[in-house]
Amino acid sequence: MIDIEHLRHINAGPAQKARERYRIGSIEPTSGVAPGFTQANMIVLPRDWAFDFLLYAQRNPKACPVLDVSDPGSHATLLAPGADLRSDLPLYRIWRDGRLAEETADATAAWAEYPDLVSFLIGCSFTFETPMAEAGIEIRHITDKSNVPMYLTNRPCRPAGRLHGNMVVSMRPIQASRVADAVTISGRFPAVHGAPIHVGTPEAIGIKDLAAPEFGDPVRIEPGEVPVFWACGVTPQAAVMASRVPFAITHAPGHMFITDIPDSAYHV
Repeated sequence: MIDIEHLRHINAGPAQKARERYRIGSIEPTSGVAPGFTQANMIVLPRDWAFDFLLYAQRNPKACPVLDVSDPGSHATLLAPGADLRSDLPLYRIWRDGRLAEETADATAAWAEYPDLVSFLIGCSFTFETPMAEAGIEIRHITDKSNVPMYLTNRPCRPAGRLHGNMVVSMRPIQASRVADAVTISGRFPAVHGAPIHVGTPEAIGIKDLAAPEFGDPVRIEPGEVPVFWACGVTPQAAVMASRVPFAITHAPGHMFITDIPDSAYHV
């Protein structure tokens, strides 16, 4: 459990400044932003769908590790007191009947369509990128200032209620000699996806072309590097599409909610 009262004494200035930028319209992938502070994926659903999703997350904790759940109608979170989930992410997606209807830098208008929306904040693998980088493991999408590549796999998640779909993974090319280190470091953060779910042979998990991710941007893979795949918090968006959810708001892939919680709070 995170001791929220203790964390209030931490200087979260970098995270707060990033959210302030996003609130006034700045748009950027958040990997490498406010290093040291936990980032979160987000999905917002009408209350009628919230229990189905909570059960879906409980049954699929590797892909959907829940960090916080709001009260119906609330746009606040204890993970960042004073933040506004409607405006403090750099880019949102609005979904209607399982289809992407809009991307916007401010979800306030869409949020107003339902009085009982429930927000789920889900752990993000960006959180363990800082300790990996500190250990000398290059994070290619940060080096190249691009978005992390994300792929829809052939691995079905366990269904719950009306929700079903396949797992989405993020990929980082890692030098073969450092793969074990990457596994060990990320494995110490189970609340933000933890260790990889697959190493090498992308076709084994249904990925036909690493140069054509379903979400994010392709990245260079240099000689001697191995593609390493982590469960990804875009998995709920795959469920929205597969299940034709009538209405949802999510983060745009790679554009996360930056919390006031230090990465170290989730280290085990």
